[in-house]
Amino acid sequence: MSERQLKLGGIIDGVGWNYTGWRHPGMPANASENIHYYVDKATQLEKGKFDTIFLADVSHIGPGMIPHYLSMFEGITILSALSIVTKSIGLMATIATSYADPFTVARQLASLDKISNGRAGWNAITSNPGGLANYSRSHLSKSDLYPMKKEFLEIVEGLWDSYEDDAFIRDKETGIFYDPRKMHPLHYTGKYFSVDGPLNVSRSRQGRPVIFQAGTSPDFMDVAAKHAEGIMAPGDNIDYLKGYTAELKRKVKNQGRSPSDLLIMPSYSPIVGRTEKEALEKWREIDSYMPIGHRLPKPQFMGSAENIAEQIEQMYQHGIMDIMLIRQDYPAGFEDFINLVVPILQDRGIVRRGYDEQPTLRGNLELPYPENMYKQ
Repeated sequence: MSERQLKLGGIIDGVGWNYTGWRHPGMPANASENIHYYVDKATQLEKGKFDTIFLADVSHIGPGMIPHYLSMFEGITILSALSIVTKSIGLMATIATSYADPFTVARQLASLDKISNGRAGWNAITSNPGGLANYSRSHLSKSDLYPMKKEFLEIVEGLWDSYEDDAFIRDKETGIFYDPRKMHPLHYTGKYFSVDGPLNVSRSRQGRPVIFQAGTSPDFMDVAAKHAEGIMAPGDNIDYLKGYTAELKRKVKNQGRSPSDLLIMPSYSPIVGRTEKEALEKWREIDSYMPIGHRLPKPQFMGSAENIAEQIEQMYQHGIMDIMLIRQDYPAGFEDFINLVVPILQDRGIVRRGYDEQPTLRGNLELPYPENMYKQ
């Protein structure tokens, strides 16, 4: 079992990560573009002492996509708004390295990190061919995606170190605004990007945003072992998750990093009841909105709060889940988990009861402070 407590993340998926959740009478049909809905869910997660909010994203849509993806907010924009109505919970956006620009992403995330007082995170993924076509990069092939991601991450990390922690003096009496010796241009030239730098945003209280990644391929694991601080991992097969976690942490160690500095984060959509019968009734209600001839699969975590808490504790003790990422398939999904399961996990000492006095996302996740690469 890890020495750190289990962390909790909540994905705000708007109308849900499914095709029919928007039809539920308790779900605003425009939830994915409803600022009041996002504010309500963000404050609910913070009251539940969750460690971070997580936003998924897509770069290419079509008629077969889930309703949430057809009309949704852009991540940095909505998280900047949510930073004003929260004060402790982390704020993690998804941006693909396959189509974005590293200088812009570095600046967006550094700005969110400063606005939120050190609570920003980035889920750095690759994109699909449709996403590439939307950003004038259809000339690239699948074989380009991970070499390009490697360059992208190196540039963003380098730009986040443009200033040393004490570069800005801002002394009105002496007239010294900053120490130019502690500003560092990047001068990066690669196959895909050339970036001069420096970035025009100083480092935040947590040093720089926390980097998460998602994937399972060998190429993904090689890049993640060097650059990722957290992994959004597949959680539906426990045996696979055990092997995946062991292999990834082995690669992390080979990079000279501590395996404990890489957090594994599978995602689940629990349906919680006070009893098994109540949970089953909730699942049947959700299933009733499915088209005729279709059924909603029963989630891995469905049942009484006690039984779900027991399953979560077992996964935590086996060291294959550092963060439990919660999605909600029905309007009260977060509320039920917070009110019924979280108190049991708190009583067992598995999850937090409160935040640090001056929380950052790194502090919430118990990750080390990243020293500036130029620090003498």
